[in-house]
Amino acid sequence: MSGICGILRFDSAPPEGIEAMTAHMQSRGPDGAQHFRNGACALGHTLLATTPEALHETMPLTHAGTGCTITADVRLDNRDELLPALGLTNADRIIGDGEIILHAYLKWGEECPKHLLGDFAFAIWDPRTQRIFAARDHMGMKQLIHSHVEGKLWAFASEPQAVLLAQGVPRQINEGRIADFLENYLECIDYTETFFEQVFRLPPAHCLTVDATGLTLRRYWELTPGPELKLSSDEAYAQAFLEVFTQAVQCRLRSNGPVGSMLSGGMDSGSVVAVASWLLGKAGTGPLHTFSAVGPDAETCIETRTARASQTMPGLAPQEVNHAELEPWADDLIRLTKASAEPFDAHMVLPRAMYLAAQRSGVRVMLDGVTGDTVLTDGSQLARLLRRGRLWQAWREARGLENFFGVGRGFGVMIGGLREAIVPDWLRRVRAKWQARRDHLPKGPLLGPEFAQRVDLADRVARDRACAPIGMADQATQRIRGITGTRMIPGRERYDRVAASCGIEPRDPFMDIRLVQFCLSLPPEQAMRDGWRKMILRRAMSGLLPDTVRWRKGKEHLGGHFILSVWKHAGVEPARPAALPVNLFCVSAREAAVNTGHRQRESLILEDNLEVLSLLDWLNCMRSDLGVDLNV
Repeated sequence: MSGICGILRFDSAPPEGIEAMTAHMQSRGPDGAQHFRNGACALGHTLLATTPEALHETMPLTHAGTGCTITADVRLDNRDELLPALGLTNADRIIGDGEIILHAYLKWGEECPKHLLGDFAFAIWDPRTQRIFAARDHMGMKQLIHSHVEGKLWAFASEPQAVLLAQGVPRQINEGRIADFLENYLECIDYTETFFEQVFRLPPAHCLTVDATGLTLRRYWELTPGPELKLSSDEAYAQAFLEVFTQAVQCRLRSNGPVGSMLSGGMDSGSVVAVASWLLGKAGTGPLHTFSAVGPDAETCIETRTARASQTMPGLAPQEVNHAELEPWADDLIRLTKASAEPFDAHMVLPRAMYLAAQRSGVRVMLDGVTGDTVLTDGSQLARLLRRGRLWQAWREARGLENFFGVGRGFGVMIGGLREAIVPDWLRRVRAKWQARRDHLPKGPLLGPEFAQRVDLADRVARDRACAPIGMADQATQRIRGITGTRMIPGRERYDRVAASCGIEPRDPFMDIRLVQFCLSLPPEQAMRDGWRKMILRRAMSGLLPDTVRWRKGKEHLGGHFILSVWKHAGVEPARPAALPVNLFCVSAREAAVNTGHRQRESLILEDNLEVLSLLDWLNCMRSDLGVDLNV
């Protein structure tokens, strides 16, 4: 991970602010900052050297023959293919990933992102055309935030706050995003909005070109279903999966220092750790450092028990953070939580604790399995079986879910699947229109009706609904929507921001596009069998992951315990209701946070309390540190 930024002016003003932009992103790049200036363009780079090649590459990097200059946050996984394709195999020096992308641009132009495999965000200044070309990786592991002020400038960075530091970018809060946070469920309304007006995220698998004539944005890649994979047995499917999964993990072990991994008590991170530790042991470069969140009593906490079972795998150097013993971490966790890059990040206390523990251990690269559930989704298999009239098989899956989740849950899923299967799409649309009549009203207790009207809450709810089209699509389409949809990308972006605050680069093998495309080709029964989801992963991990983890029943998450513990250390009284300042959103405190017609002041629950406190901390930080206009 590194921080990148840049400014391109279209008027006579100089591109000022680049030094402030890199200074803001010091945690993303603690190994030093570099700057480039050429007329109307300025580029910046803050280095976090996490690959061997990064130690030998200085960015921004200029090509001598053309003057084209790149700044990039990148880890390429197909270097061995790209080097000969670009005629770089005879170089008598180490070639970094940024230089490879620059040569790819010089050979393939704006089609170059199609040839890249890995996690990347980059921008290239081309003085021959006086324009910048920028792109973000296929799955959105790296971030590129930008602002276009027509006729004046275009600025970009890895973080929105850094974009604001380019002179000429408006520093104004996006009130609609504040409403999204207060309503909570609206976090995922699109791929582009940020908490600031005129500042946007570049969507995954998109690139853009910008110059004095304007900005053009386009998609360069789309996940599409291929033919269904046909193999002779379940064992053959498991072996094929393991080969692709191993390749995905191997690529993410390329590091110039010790590699770490999150290790919960679940299948996804456990599988990543199992394969990674085996690969490191085989290469003689272990151990793999693991970081697990645990509770004080393993007897009553299945998450703690199974995490410790996973820690028995060979080749590990395990470390735990106990939510009941946060004293060694509390001060830093409180500081980082209060300085969250976005209000949505404040509840990320558990992963923040893992990254902080990694930072203190000298680990800069952290593997995880955050998107395993999404990539290996069964795509509403139960409802699909019911719609096809395969009642016995559906009943068997429901019984399996009952066994996995506990009494009541499986049959609840069965009823939900039955409803999804038999309710016609036209009736769903009628119901959606009926519900839309109340979409202008807040669902929670924190958003005042006047403020909701001002930000056009109904339109924002409609945009959120549009992200999940009505009707049952074919299974491949439904799975693609889950993998590339707006529900997953913001979550992955949260992990990026939280990791960056600790100087950590997160890497997720489940986001490898080769693995994603392989999983998309699987028959439905490889995703779920007898109520066991991610069945192919369970089979593939036979002999690698302890059976107590492979066949663990139910789900338990310790995130809430970490949130409560860190706020307790911060001196927050859970029973004390909080209220927004009278003038925060130009509505009264009682209107905004106390009595919206949903709850009275006395019934504000702890979650509401912490949401308000998190928002206030963030707004105060934006006002004091960046001079952001809060419309007060």
